[in-house]
Amino acid sequence: MKPCCLLILIVYFSYIVDHELEDMEIQVARYKPEGLETLCKNTKFSKKELQIMYRGFKQECPTGIVSEETFKEIYAQFFPQGDSSAYAHYVFNTFDHDRNGSISFEEFVMGLSILSRGSLQERLQWTFSLYDINGDGFITKDEMLDIVTAIYEMMGRFSEPIIDDTTAQEHVNTVFKKMDANNDGVITYDEFMETCRRDENIIMGMTIFDTVI
Repeated sequence: MKPCCLLILIVYFSYIVDHELEDMEIQVARYKPEGLETLCKNTKFSKKELQIMYRGFKQECPTGIVSEETFKEIYAQFFPQGDSSAYAHYVFNTFDHDRNGSISFEEFVMGLSILSRGSLQERLQWTFSLYDINGDGFITKDEMLDIVTAIYEMMGRFSEPIIDDTTAQEHVNTVFKKMDANNDGVITYDEFMETCRRDENIIMGMTIFDTVI
């Protein structure tokens, strides 16, 4: 399967921005859905940028949607040294807002807008939703362990520190202790944001993989 969809679109989009989009003479397919104006308001992309991105999206994904299986295949191509399936599953669910098992163009650009042009707070909000696997507004130690383990599995032999049976658990214990301010066994959104604002190392550790979409 050729590289396609999300990862290629990010590279494609970056190329366009770097080469002065407003000066390019290019025929773009019109983004026909009536939601174009809404997407412009809800993202940090212009109409022309959205039209060009839609053209690329449709070329690579003619059905107009990305299934979880395809999403996992894309990740596998870029992380051949490890097993990226678990992490891809969690990221897919974060993009799939309506939880219908596929990512639409709208969902794609909403997520991409946050990760490529969002403020630090917006990106941290996205990260919180990634770690809050069941979406109940809290991060448990088990949820954090699931994500951290998935990241280590994805990075494979290039992970640092080298993975052993206790690496992920020790990492989670350290971070969780810092974030769970009242020691009630869960991390709230406020605890998460406050800790990240105070600790740059936490910010780096929690967001380093967010743009690998």
